[in-house]
This record gives sequence, structure tokens and C-alpha cells, in this order.
Amino acid sequence: MWRETSQYIEEHHVLLGILLGVIFGITARLLMLRTDYRQYPTYPHGRIIHISLGVIAAALGAVAVPALYKKDYTAITFLTLAAQQFRDVRNMERNTLSKIDSLELVSRGAAYIEGIAMVFEGRNYLVILSALLTSLVATSLGLLYGVVMGLLSLLIVFKLKSGKSISHIAKAEIGPIKVDGPDLFVGDIYIMNVGLSSNQAVIKERGMGIILNPYNPNGKATLSNLGQRQAILFDLCTILGVYRDDGEPMLIPMAKLDMKDGRLGIFLLPQEQDASKALAVVQRVPILESAVRMPTEASVNKGRERQHG
Repeated sequence: MWRETSQYIEEHHVLLGILLGVIFGITARLLMLRTDYRQYPTYPHGRIIHISLGVIAAALGAVAVPALYKKDYTAITFLTLAAQQFRDVRNMERNTLSKIDSLELVSRGAAYIEGIAMVFEGRNYLVILSALLTSLVATSLGLLYGVVMGLLSLLIVFKLKSGKSISHIAKAEIGPIKVDGPDLFVGDIYIMNVGLSSNQAVIKERGMGIILNPYNPNGKATLSNLGQRQAILFDLCTILGVYRDDGEPMLIPMAKLDMKDGRLGIFLLPQEQDASKALAVVQRVPILESAVRMPTEASVNKGRERQHG
């Protein structure tokens, strides 16, 4: 029995290598697929779409290796075709989320939407990478080594599936809400002018303030990005709820900078008055790739005479 099994594995090692690559590729996509507080991808249809794309990506990555072994170099064209299809997926996600965003009481913002769309495209490439590496090792060295490579690729995928959060660039603390006449402050950071006494009463009763103190100039530059600020407001209002309805501009959450030291003051009217949860939420807001700024990395800030482009 063992001899027959070994003979079968030896005769069909290419096919088994492909299947192993597909299995680990699909597993990688399932590992990266999560419906969270942002309610995206939706359940079940949005998940079905992305799982199906993950199966296709895994199959393409796994089949590419034996095709190249047989010197079928036209297989590379299928990978380029897949890249085009995944770019179309990115466009689809961008268009879908943009339409949904117009119906939100607190919008995600264009930068957040672009970041989500970019993530969905990139994760399909990670699936191709996982399937390709697993299939390559399984075909060339054996199934056992292929399993080991597949597990290592899952570790890589798990490491790359999420980036940094606000907690990496700034310290969050609760800031007292102060209404001085018509002027609204979070701590000593000016937010806006509130003229109606009824709105002032609501703010005094239900308002919550958070101050983000960046650790360095890079954090200051990142927090100054309007897209990053909108992402913070969206996550806070999605998890804690928001005390407002359409057509009430004075009750809309806002985030304003202290121009002197780069601190960010956040004002919101949450349904759930839980300060500790608000701090936990704001610290876990992802840093948008389009919002990242690193002025300290410029050569002029490193003591060099000039910056080379």
C-alpha cells in the first residue's frame, strides 16, 4: 500500500504540487477575508465574490510553475491578464464604496476608500505569491517541503495583511469639551463656532473630545492629512454611534489641528458614552498609505546639502 502510494505521488507530483498550491492560496485568501465593523465585504455576496477571485488567483499562481517547467513561457501572459483583472476589481471596489459613502452620516472619505480598494487588489497578489511558492517547492523538492513552504507563506501573508495604526504615531487622551460663548474647544484646541443655544446644550450634554499628540514630525504630517482625519472620525462614529441626523451641520464630528504643536483635537457626539472604548478605537484606526508623510526622511533634514531626486 505504501509502495503504491509513493509511486502514485511520484507519477503525479506535478498535479499534487498544483493542488497543494491552490489549497494554500485559497487558505491565504480566507485568512485575509474578514467582515468587520466597516461592514465590508458584505455577507454573503461580497464574500462570495472575493473568495471566487481568491480561487482564481490561487489557481493562476499554482499553474504558473509547471507551465514554466515545460518551457511554456506564454503562461506569463495569463499572470499579466490576472493583474489587469485585479486592477478592475480595485476599480469596482472604489466605485461601490464611493456610492455607499454618499449615504453615510459620517463618510469614509476618498482616501479611506482608495486604501480599502488598494488592499483588496494587493491581497489577490499575496494569494498568487503564496500559491506560486508552495507549488514551486512542492514540484521541485517534494510535497512535504511544499507543505512547509505553504505554512511559511501563510505566516508572511498574516504579517502583511495589516499595516500600522494611529497608536504607532500618536498618543491618544481624552480632552475636555469647553463651550466658551459660541466657541467650541477640545482642551485648548479650537474646533468651531456654535451659534444656536440648543446645539450648545446638546454638545455640553453629549460631547466627547479626544486629543492626539504625535510622537514626531512624521506623525504630525500624517495627522494633518484630511483623509486620515476623516478615517478617524468614520471609525469612531461607526463603532460608538453618532448623535445626529441628516441636515444638522452643527452636530457633525470634526477634527482640527493645533497649529502651534501639531496636536489633533477630535470632537464627536457618540451614542455610546464610553471614553475608554473611544480611546481604544482611535488607537486602532489604520494609517492610510496615501496619508503617510515622512519629512524626516528628506535629505535636507538629514544634514545633506541637497536632495537628489
